[in-house]
Amino acid sequence: MRTISATEASRRFSDLLDAIEAGETITVTRGSRRIAEIRPAHRGTGRDLRAALASMLPPDERFATDIADALEHLSDEGADPWAGA
Repeated sequence: MRTISATEASRRFSDLLDAIEAGETITVTRGSRRIAEIRPAHRGTGRDLRAALASMLPPDERFATDIADALEHLSDEGADPWAGA
């Protein structure tokens, strides 16, 4: 883990992103205080999505009704917009 000042981070932002992309965690300071820690983003997988969905309750009957009502407001994509012209 590397520590840099906020000024250095702003001046060398592209280099900072390159280091983070390569897996490095950077601590940013302002004065003598730590203000941020920047690390590579977690890349989600299909397994992560399945786990998140498994912990959710299934949609209730009202959800199905709301979807049906919303679909009624959609126009038919196959309709000819020039039919009445």
